[in-house]
Amino acid sequence: MTFFQFEDPWLLLFMLMLPYMALRGKRKQQATINFSSIGTLQSIRTAQVDFLSALPLILRIFAVMLLIFALARPQEGHRSKEILSAGVDIMLALDTSGSMQALDFIKDEKRDTRLAMVKDVVSQFIENRPNDRMGMVVFGSEAYTQCPLTLDQGILQSFLSKLDIGMAGDSTAIGSAIGIAVKRLKDLESDSKVIILLTDGRNNAGNLPPLQAAQTAKAFGIKIHTIGVGTHGKAPFLVNSIFGQRYVYQQVDIDEDTLKEISKLTGGQYFRATDLESLKSIYKQIDQMEKSEVKVLDHSEYTELFHYFLIPGILLLLSEIILSNTFLRRIP
Repeated sequence: MTFFQFEDPWLLLFMLMLPYMALRGKRKQQATINFSSIGTLQSIRTAQVDFLSALPLILRIFAVMLLIFALARPQEGHRSKEILSAGVDIMLALDTSGSMQALDFIKDEKRDTRLAMVKDVVSQFIENRPNDRMGMVVFGSEAYTQCPLTLDQGILQSFLSKLDIGMAGDSTAIGSAIGIAVKRLKDLESDSKVIILLTDGRNNAGNLPPLQAAQTAKAFGIKIHTIGVGTHGKAPFLVNSIFGQRYVYQQVDIDEDTLKEISKLTGGQYFRATDLESLKSIYKQIDQMEKSEVKVLDHSEYTELFHYFLIPGILLLLSEIILSNTFLRRIP
């Protein structure tokens, strides 16, 4: 990663004296001369003369500004991180089935789809774990890898932002999602391998039963935390009708028994999120539960840039001195 900084930024405070220099220099230019009347001379003064008379002051101000920049020691830095020990490998399995468009979660007094709320919370979870490899599995009627395991948070966040309801179909293939996530994790050498599966329904698609997939995860030492999303009872859906858009309340069943069994079988935990705050709390709990000590070496190299300001500053200052004592010399 490349960045720019000043080694001594406090020296930039000397910039505050530039307006004073400009005002003081302007007053000095208002010299006097004993003459009966200068009306005729003023009438023939051109804009070019005004500019040339002010040029030494302009050069001096720019020269001082460049010299102040040079004193503050501008630097271009290159920072890189070397991870010396493996963190937690995490696969995020997210339900994008049709039922995720339910509007039972509220943020800032406004309703939004379950998926939109989930994306916000998961985005913060990813941001809080910069040293862990993470990947993403999306499932609906089918399940597929949206993003393989990576340390690049930018790529993962980009894939997360593109999630849309129904992109993998309208049904719910929980077993297939676990199977795909296990396939991504099983051959990795790491201290901890975790799947965080989030759904708002029950398994009604795919050829792999959820508990069988969980048995496979257990065999490879993979822990599964499951999250059931949705309020108890009926949830509001926004639908189009001949009278325009209106809310329709429908029952969305979460197979909590199966989700609990999956977590219990693999050493994970089951959570139920009935609103936005509980969803945030769940991901915070998982974040604390799945901590590991990661040793990171931070390499930073700096290139000094002060000469790019110092040399032009000196040249401008010399130009101002030469011009003020030759071509642009003021009389008196």
